[in-house]
Amino acid sequence: MKEFYIDSDGTRLHAKLDCPEGMEKGPLCILIHGFTGDMEEEHLIAARDAMMEAGVAVLRTEMYGHGGSDGEFRKHTLYKWVANAIDVVNYAKSLDFVTDLYLSGHSQGGLLTMLVGGMFPDDIKAIIPLSPAWMIPENAREGIILGMTFDPQHIPESIAFDERELSGDYIRVAQTIHVEDEIARYEGPVLIVHGDADESVPFFYAEKAERLYKNAKLVPIPGDDHCFNNHVDMMAEAIKDFLVSL
Repeated sequence: MKEFYIDSDGTRLHAKLDCPEGMEKGPLCILIHGFTGDMEEEHLIAARDAMMEAGVAVLRTEMYGHGGSDGEFRKHTLYKWVANAIDVVNYAKSLDFVTDLYLSGHSQGGLLTMLVGGMFPDDIKAIIPLSPAWMIPENAREGIILGMTFDPQHIPESIAFDERELSGDYIRVAQTIHVEDEIARYEGPVLIVHGDADESVPFFYAEKAERLYKNAKLVPIPGDDHCFNNHVDMMAEAIKDFLVSL
């Protein structure tokens, strides 16, 4: 494992690169955490291990305001995360050993995966959104964030939750994003893994995404929650099977 930082226009992004033993050249998957998360969460470690077992190197990277990366959580927005992810993709493209590039993320990282996949349809061979929270922009336009309601025409300057605070800029940015545009641009293989008892991101969003993508497979995890706490092994097996099939 190699630990380092990737520069994103002056923001240092904490990263870890793991390669299967003996790999000289091969595929690499960028793996991104979710809202309030970090790269060491149990479900991300399980995803990394599954990818490695499939012969894929894994680049875990923490986005602005999260984990060991620069920036304040309060000031993070989807624009900042998209800019970070673009820089990570370009970094991965520069690595001599990489033959194919994949992208995966959990929750808000799954939303990011859907957006950036559409931005790099010629470079990213496959994407793996895990419990993707792609309803965030739609909810922001409707006046809903983190289960709380607000007037979408008069955005509050900040929102407090769980002893944290989120800037109103997060909402302003989210309202401008239309995920369907990037879904339409991506024609490569897509694996969506989602617990069918997820209370944070209802399962029907995964079903809707599967219908909208041109080449998608949805693997439901029965009775599982947003972070696959009940059947993380089933989530990992779905990832491994998908990557081996590519």
